[in-house]
Amino acid sequence: MTFHLFLNKRFINVLFIFSIIFLLGIVAHVQGLDWYQWRGPNRDGISTEKGWQSTWSGSGPKKLWTVQVGTGYSTVSVSDGKVFTLGNKNATDTIYCLESETGKEIWKHSYPCKAAGAGYPGPASSPTIDGKKVYSLSRDGDFFCLDADSGKVIWNKDIKKLGAKLPEWSFATSPLVFDNMVIIDAGITMAFDKNNGNLIWKTKDYGQAWGMKNQGGGYSSPMAFDLKGAKRLAIFNSSGLVILNPSNGQELMLHPWKTSYNVNAATPVISGEKIFISSGYGVGGALIDVSGSKPNVVWQNKNMKNHFATCVLWQGYLYGFDENQLSCLDWQTGNEKWSQRGLGKGSLMIADGKIIALGDKGDLVIAEASPTAYKELAKAKVLSGLCWTVPVLSNSKIYARNHEGELICLDVK
Repeated sequence: MTFHLFLNKRFINVLFIFSIIFLLGIVAHVQGLDWYQWRGPNRDGISTEKGWQSTWSGSGPKKLWTVQVGTGYSTVSVSDGKVFTLGNKNATDTIYCLESETGKEIWKHSYPCKAAGAGYPGPASSPTIDGKKVYSLSRDGDFFCLDADSGKVIWNKDIKKLGAKLPEWSFATSPLVFDNMVIIDAGITMAFDKNNGNLIWKTKDYGQAWGMKNQGGGYSSPMAFDLKGAKRLAIFNSSGLVILNPSNGQELMLHPWKTSYNVNAATPVISGEKIFISSGYGVGGALIDVSGSKPNVVWQNKNMKNHFATCVLWQGYLYGFDENQLSCLDWQTGNEKWSQRGLGKGSLMIADGKIIALGDKGDLVIAEASPTAYKELAKAKVLSGLCWTVPVLSNSKIYARNHEGELICLDVK
């Protein structure tokens, strides 16, 4: 009898442990499908999602819903069944929280904002979700922390009052949550306490330091990475690539990178001790080794000129828009493997070894992420107008928007 009780207890304990492991696996899987910040969970443009519909016939995937969110270029962030984005109408910005299944509005928060952008109006930053908090930056420098469930303002800052100057096309950086901080780059890189908004540190004004009158930063977003066991920040501002110590904002190295109109907009792409930076206006890209005391150029050429859309590194190859053509480059050498025209100044992400690209006229394309050749798997016209916003795949749905404010959700189960 005692022996049987022992076996039953042991069986129950084992069953309990396996149940916990199973539930943790489900949670990890669900979290992995959410796309809660700019360029996804790792800010690299890659989704781990598999099994989604990558081919179709006729007019393309089924449209689940469409919502008007106002002008702008903000992409979506998806977390816990909610979709977050920004738009502008009548000089008023709105941060939206929508149901992912229906597009129904859960809450919105609006505030006055010109969001002029020198002829390209509307928000250009994407919201960042961290637990129950949403961080959002406007084109004019209004920096908000909101409650993700209610939209209630937890804290807000005007970064211009902290020294940031509007660049010609206004602010476009997307917030990075790092440890207890939320970090933005606006010419001056700033780190705030993510809970109360207190300024922890800020750098010098790189635009001013490089003699750029009335100019702020570039239009890129910060990246965190590990370098020889230490945490570091990669910032691509109007002066070039800057490596910072995230604990205090100390500049560790700088690689100058000059682009016309100070448009350094693409996010740094990082693998190990090497960082790829790129810009348009005929400049091109470079792979920089930051393992030493000074940055070392591994290669530099004009094969990948990222005007604003960032490349994705996948299995040793860079995929991105070289101005108005989709191209593939060898990460180690910078040599071009192939290029394909027809999508204009598009943008892309990668999931399950497939490119998900949105052309600037609203063509959604699925293609193999292979260096061998461009192989298109599916294509559909899903939007009209100007489409300069990165498409997002999350939980078997593709989200896409145009500048005019139409946000669509496509079913790719």
